[in-house]
Amino acid sequence: MHRSLATGALLLSLPALPAPAAAKTYANPIDVDYRYNFEQTNEGISYRTGADPVIVRFKGAYYLFLTLADGYWRSDDLVSWRFVTPSRWPMNSIVAPAVTSDGDRLLIMPSMTDQGTILSTSDPASGKLDFFVRRMPVLPGAVKSGLEDTIKPGQIPPGPWDPALFRDDDRRWYLYWNSSNVFPLYGAPVTFADGRMRYDAPAAPLLSLHPDVHGWERFGQDHSGGLPDGTPIKPFMEGAWVNKVGGRYYLQYGAPGTEYNVYATGVYVADRPLGPFTYAPYNPVGYKPGGFVQGAGHGSTFQDAYGNWWNTGTPWIGYNWTFERRVGMWPAAFAADGQMSVSTRFGDFPHRMPDGPVADPESLFTGWMLLSYRAAATASSTQAGHPAADVTDENPRTFWLASANRAGETLTLDLGAIKSARAVQVNFADYKSGRFGDADDIYTDFRLEASQDGTHWETIAQTESGADRRDRPNAYFELPRPVPLRYLRYVHGHVGAANLAIADIRVFGSGGRTAPARPAGVTATRDRDPRNARIAWAPVRGATGYNVRWGIRPDRLTLTYQVFADAVKTDGARSYLDLRALDVGQDYVVAVEAFNDSGVSPLSRRRPLRR
Repeated sequence: MHRSLATGALLLSLPALPAPAAAKTYANPIDVDYRYNFEQTNEGISYRTGADPVIVRFKGAYYLFLTLADGYWRSDDLVSWRFVTPSRWPMNSIVAPAVTSDGDRLLIMPSMTDQGTILSTSDPASGKLDFFVRRMPVLPGAVKSGLEDTIKPGQIPPGPWDPALFRDDDRRWYLYWNSSNVFPLYGAPVTFADGRMRYDAPAAPLLSLHPDVHGWERFGQDHSGGLPDGTPIKPFMEGAWVNKVGGRYYLQYGAPGTEYNVYATGVYVADRPLGPFTYAPYNPVGYKPGGFVQGAGHGSTFQDAYGNWWNTGTPWIGYNWTFERRVGMWPAAFAADGQMSVSTRFGDFPHRMPDGPVADPESLFTGWMLLSYRAAATASSTQAGHPAADVTDENPRTFWLASANRAGETLTLDLGAIKSARAVQVNFADYKSGRFGDADDIYTDFRLEASQDGTHWETIAQTESGADRRDRPNAYFELPRPVPLRYLRYVHGHVGAANLAIADIRVFGSGGRTAPARPAGVTATRDRDPRNARIAWAPVRGATGYNVRWGIRPDRLTLTYQVFADAVKTDGARSYLDLRALDVGQDYVVAVEAFNDSGVSPLSRRRPLRR
């Protein structure tokens, strides 16, 4: 027997679950204790955020660095992360750091507009940081911050902002940088010696955006080209990252801006570290405009212990502030012919963490489907404008708001029928949270209960206690065994914010039905503006949503736009999605698949999109 925090009544428990084993799956946004931001302290705008992720493997562990985190995270398995408090850190924290290893230590280089510091550590697990370069040299040809409008030929903007450090096989170093909707991305060879750095050549412009040719480089929601009020905005290019694979140099960049659903990663390829670089015809490579997690730009690409490739990026929330964001991680690959790809298909559903080499990144999708979309929800209390129903709409910008942040508040989902749950993700929101930095009372405490009849309840997951407790804004639980349930109840203990707000509770598993039928009648029509195309199909009975998939080869539909069936646009009796991410002069192949709470349909017939 146990006592319900919600009612105080005694409830008959089902048999206890076995102690959970180490998690073998994860779901985006990744489950780390995102820090409260201090930038809007004077404005009173409080929110947790993480952005511009760099993951580096060093001495058998993984280290994650983010913007304005006042430290970094360590993991042995890319699933469980623990925050490391460093021995020293800049007073204004670090934005979009370049982090890499020279084999003996990690180097940590912040974005800067003046002569800043590069830190290093040979023991990042301890948090002890040293000065690698105490004072950077002046960036040759750079104007002072605030004088960008005065730049003359031969001059460059202040920096290096959004830097990336790359060490080639010959042990030579290269620096790449910039974030701008005016100036290009730059690169230069550099040398480190005796605690100093020098630029070995003037900054060379490497690439710029061409939104008139590359549809995905257009700014705004769904590449609208501007702000919601129609004000046109030039797109931003930022977040350089370089990998050398098969003798090729892959210069990656984020575009067209972090504020909307289409923030993506593009790539140029060269045979030399400073180019000339050639635009890849399969761009973008990291792209996730639909679903709960939206946006995949500005991150890093790295290999795990088994040689598998991964790519990180910066999904957007933007409720409290334009730059309120989270972090995503997706499996990636480099084909034998050199094509780079990042798999974001079902990219916010649970994925398996491999324990060996994986040939196909898509095989890491668990097949656990979303069971909670539009499920009925009830709460012990609510505040006006933020109903319980908002926790099942797959939108991180809407949320349930309890009348008070007190232990015992409950939120209950009714999935409509008994289904088999395999994992649950609880995504908290910030509403007038009143926090602007870390503190001992900023942690998450709750439990999840399951029931088949709404009367008898079983605790199926709960947060850590004691010394292990931490803040979990996007708490993910892989259940130790499949749990048959119709009702899922969140029972509140504690959050460090002033208010209890939950954006979405997402339940994954199997609904026990058959997967939807294969979409029929698919058409793909390119617009007069070849950057755009309309993909249409006959609605599929019982589908929760659709994945529109495309690529430059029939066997490589590497890009996905997920749309829910009740939100898809219709034209008469047909559903459609307008793709605005295409490149002028490039042929594509398109197909559609449907999904529900029980599986995914076969892929439709592939349709060509001619240039």
